[in-house]
Amino acid sequence: MGVINFKETTIYKKAFSLAMEIFGLTKTFPKEERYALIDQIRRSSRSVCANMAEAYRKKQYPAHFVSKLSDCDMENSETLVWIDLHFRVVI
Repeated sequence: MGVINFKETTIYKKAFSLAMEIFGLTKTFPKEERYALIDQIRRSSRSVCANMAEAYRKKQYPAHFVSKLSDCDMENSETLVWIDLHFRVVI
């Protein structure tokens, strides 16, 4: 059995796919939300993927691994807040 790259993990694939979907959806958001809302949603959704990659590299250190997974959860929650704000304020 070979070494698994973090890009081959199910969680990374899902996070990446959602970040790309969010990028596409934010293209339809109003231009006045460019810096306030769109950039924040894109940044936090991409951070889930980035933190997952970092967590994978830290898996040999359980406390660091869990900390990075916690960061993934935090960024995912932030993304949800920005999306909620979009649907409450913009639409």
